[in-house]
Amino acid sequence: MTKMIDFQTDPAHYRHWRVEYDGPVANLYMDVDEDGGLFEGYKLKLNSYDLGVDIELNDVVQRMRFEHPEVKTVVMRSGKTGVFCAGANIRMLGGAAHGHKVNFCKFTNETRNAYEAAEEESGQNYIAAVKGACAGGGYELALACNHIMLTDDSTSSVGLPEVPLLAVLPGTGGLTRVTDKRKVRRDRADIFCSIEEGVKGKRAKDWRLVDEVIPNSKFDDTVAERAREFAASSKKADVAEGITLGPLSRTITDDAVTYSLVEVELDRAGRKAVITLKGPEEDAPADMEAFQAQGDQAYMLKLCRELEDAILHLRLNEMALGLWIFRTQGDPEKLAAHEALLAANADHWLANEVRQFWKRTLKRIDVTSRSLAAFIEHGSCFVGVLAEILFAVDRSYMMEDEFEGDNRPTATLTLTADNFGPYPMGNGITRLQTRFLAEPEHVEALKEKIGEALEAEEADEQGLVTMILDDIDWEDEVRIFMEERASFSPDAMTGMEANLRFAGPETMETRIFGRLTAWQNWIFIRPNAVGADGALQRYGTGIRGDYNMDRV
Repeated sequence: MTKMIDFQTDPAHYRHWRVEYDGPVANLYMDVDEDGGLFEGYKLKLNSYDLGVDIELNDVVQRMRFEHPEVKTVVMRSGKTGVFCAGANIRMLGGAAHGHKVNFCKFTNETRNAYEAAEEESGQNYIAAVKGACAGGGYELALACNHIMLTDDSTSSVGLPEVPLLAVLPGTGGLTRVTDKRKVRRDRADIFCSIEEGVKGKRAKDWRLVDEVIPNSKFDDTVAERAREFAASSKKADVAEGITLGPLSRTITDDAVTYSLVEVELDRAGRKAVITLKGPEEDAPADMEAFQAQGDQAYMLKLCRELEDAILHLRLNEMALGLWIFRTQGDPEKLAAHEALLAANADHWLANEVRQFWKRTLKRIDVTSRSLAAFIEHGSCFVGVLAEILFAVDRSYMMEDEFEGDNRPTATLTLTADNFGPYPMGNGITRLQTRFLAEPEHVEALKEKIGEALEAEEADEQGLVTMILDDIDWEDEVRIFMEERASFSPDAMTGMEANLRFAGPETMETRIFGRLTAWQNWIFIRPNAVGADGALQRYGTGIRGDYNMDRV
């Protein structure tokens, strides 16, 4: 049986990372346990990593925001002598199924994006303090930091050696960040990505691959000084105390994954998962003091944590379920009040973190390689941030008028101010702006509908849903849609959906994910890389890969 991958962890269970907190500065040490691989068959030598290492890093980044809001600078460094990080473990990549490799790269990209954005979103600035070899995914860890410091000695270098060594490309945004973020000159980038040994010292600084090169004797002192400088110059308000993120309540059975506010029905025969989000039962807290007192049990935070975990669980553990259906059930007005509290206190540190967390989680939906649909049924609560899901999915179906034997409140959809800014997609604009790319004036007109509970006919007229169906047609239409979707080629669906979802501007983020989809789904299945005589299989043997030299 395939091992279930669990995305829940906590500092007491870390095997690969440790954090030392010193007021506004946190020192984050990568110290990978080489015997702590997620699967058997490889050792995580030289601070190389697999998905398990990154699950811990994702948890660190999340807890840094919620549990340690006093932190203003995070210094990422190695806990081992002579190496910063050797990147993704080659034996793991060589032995992993293609789907695991792609989902591994997607998750690592999301983690890198999360701490890269931490300065702008949460006032936490990440510094990479590089001592020793920093290669491949190790350099990609550093690239996502806001500032890179490299010690100037004979062993310390940065490199992206995937092409000459492995016949693949960097999988976590390396090429894109080199050109788009660090603005390395194209010809220099060509050399950099074509050599095995990496680039050291002054050349690394001159080529913009790092920000500072410091003599080894002064390195530790200079890193500490820089961290204090960055913390002192931060505009982040001082926060005395964070909240604790406890374990989620979750039960997994053969046909369901059940949380307190999220329920996932697994229909393997129909190759689909139905994800139901529950609205709040209690009224919104009176103020942010009351919200913070609820800690990780506050509705808007708890729901987001459970939804994120469900998304990650389905991605890696239920890859044959190609269609996800999103539903909601609950009181729309109560949900709107919970959201309104956060919106009215957007400058409060915890309200900001919860809203940023929703932004990241909605982006996880955007880039998930599944067919996505939403059913707006009677009794639903697609309001504000949950309405964003309707604009993230590929299709939405809404019940119209009364249904025989159904006494739930009539299906409605309610826009709030949060649909017009706080939750942009990776393309930098909102999902409504992306939906109505040809009609920007319509997005402005929709602001007049804020707060209105729109029933099916009005929602359809405003272009907010794909199709409205009455009692006579609902069952047959949604059944036909689900059966048809499940019958299509998953490869074709992944390509089609990824192309259609990101209309509008291109950003570094859309390029990272777009290029990942293209090259990981092609280069990573080519014999030159993964064949019996390919570079990944022969790595470490001293024998080069046997390449088919035809250009496409």
